[in-house]
Amino acid sequence: MKILLPDTMDLDPTLPEGWEAAVVDAREEIPAEHHDAAALVVWGASRRHLASAAQNLHDLRLVQSLSAGVDGILAAGFAPEAPIATGAGLHSATVSEHALALLLSLVRRLPEARIAQEHHEWSDELGGLQPLHPQGRVTTLLEARVLIWGFGEIGQTLAPVLKSLGAHVRGVARSAGERSGFEVIAADDVLDALPETDVLIDILPASEQSTGALGREVFEALPDHAIVLNVGRGTTIDQAALLEALEEGRIGSAGIDVTDPEPLPAEDPLWDAPRLLITPHGAGGRPVGADERITRNLGALAAGEEILHTAAR
Repeated sequence: MKILLPDTMDLDPTLPEGWEAAVVDAREEIPAEHHDAAALVVWGASRRHLASAAQNLHDLRLVQSLSAGVDGILAAGFAPEAPIATGAGLHSATVSEHALALLLSLVRRLPEARIAQEHHEWSDELGGLQPLHPQGRVTTLLEARVLIWGFGEIGQTLAPVLKSLGAHVRGVARSAGERSGFEVIAADDVLDALPETDVLIDILPASEQSTGALGREVFEALPDHAIVLNVGRGTTIDQAALLEALEEGRIGSAGIDVTDPEPLPAEDPLWDAPRLLITPHGAGGRPVGADERITRNLGALAAGEEILHTAAR
């Protein structure tokens, strides 16, 4: 039995007895010599690569993505006999770290500090004696009311970090309840919670339901000092509404790591939005525990056991 590994990162999973691994170019079509593969690992694959795999790997029994989102894989048209396993959980630590970096940069006004540095200006506005909770701006996470919309593995990794810094954290999911010790409100009730939210963090996955979820109604419901972050998917924010909210001062500031489309075109007005920090989809990009996930799911496949994190189709 053969598993195909992408050349986009170094991988060395432990294979079940009787299995062999081959490394293939993740940007090109699958070579004919590997059309007998029973498993395929996907990371940074081109549409051409995925289409070739879906069309030619007739013995395929598992598609293991190292990305949490598998929209492109689902669109490639793999046969239903081959389960598609997501990389859920492999990016929880790194995306949480990046979200925290964006948030602290905005809370502590690092973009403004950088501008002052470029002008060789020791800013009295940014330094010196400061009130703990000035009116009209979030300047500390102490007592900050944080709402994480999309409370999956990443959200549940980020939440305790924010709590340790003094924030009051709640999650938003399809149904209300409690996850990992944090209160979770239902998505249907999110608008009622926004007026009392200082920081809104979007970690929603891409879906028909989540497209444009953060639009004008959301920005109008938030207080005008609120910070908005998106480390989920670019399609989940109405970018025109975000630009409008920033320009009109209806929210305090924003940080986004994802856009629609990507890369964000150079002429897009979002680049020049006030109080907006943009990073180029750098939150993830480095799956943690990839070898272990491949080893686990390949072992499950060989033993006829349940595959971890299979995508609904």
